[in-house]
Amino acid sequence: MRHNLAKEKLATGKPINVVAPGYSSAGLVEMLGRMGFDAVFIDCEHGPVGWEDVEHMVRAAELVDVTPIVRVQSNDHSTITRALDRGAGGVQVPHINTHAQAEAAVRAAKFAPIGHRGYAGGRASLGVKGNFTVHANAETMVIAMLEEVEALKNLDEILKVEHIDAFFIAPGDLAQSMGYPGQMDHPDVQAAVQDAVRRVRAAGRAPGVLATNGASARRFLDLGALFIYVALASLLQPGARDFLAEFK
Repeated sequence: MRHNLAKEKLATGKPINVVAPGYSSAGLVEMLGRMGFDAVFIDCEHGPVGWEDVEHMVRAAELVDVTPIVRVQSNDHSTITRALDRGAGGVQVPHINTHAQAEAAVRAAKFAPIGHRGYAGGRASLGVKGNFTVHANAETMVIAMLEEVEALKNLDEILKVEHIDAFFIAPGDLAQSMGYPGQMDHPDVQAAVQDAVRRVRAAGRAPGVLATNGASARRFLDLGALFIYVALASLLQPGARDFLAEFK
């Protein structure tokens, strides 16, 4: 497990960009890393990625010094451990709605004395000089996903949990929870996201958000967001649309 440059940037108050390839491709991870992204998002909750894919994609990320962040299927101890043993620089844990759930995610991701991550090491421990558990605790990122109205109601308590690097306000599931399924751009949903970003930042923590293009990224950066996620498809669509328009 290498030094986590994305975690370092966040810790110093600098924003990071996180790109989601959406596909099980180590080659795509390598290409995106060489483009200059800070972190790559490997989706094991909704995407097609299997555990062998995770390992290959993590290796590719390490090759180009981009931080591999794995979104696990659930806030489950063994699943979080499995992702980290494959060398992930961080885990993004879905559906964190309470202080207790946030604490559980941290305990699963960190070795004692912080948590109780199961000790195996896996490929993550290869090449680490000194105490692997100390190194892993220092370098591993934990990102809590806030996806329901309940999470926003409990936000002040969730923000008290230590060792969480970013709090990601997910507009898709939040919209559904608010009664606007499929309408993450609804004004009420966006107002809730922006309010959460302000509250997270006011607590001295790092807010995370979904951007769809450079303009939306800039709006959230100006608001104080520090963890900016974008899907590769969102970046490709405008260029593809402009290109194909020339053939009509």
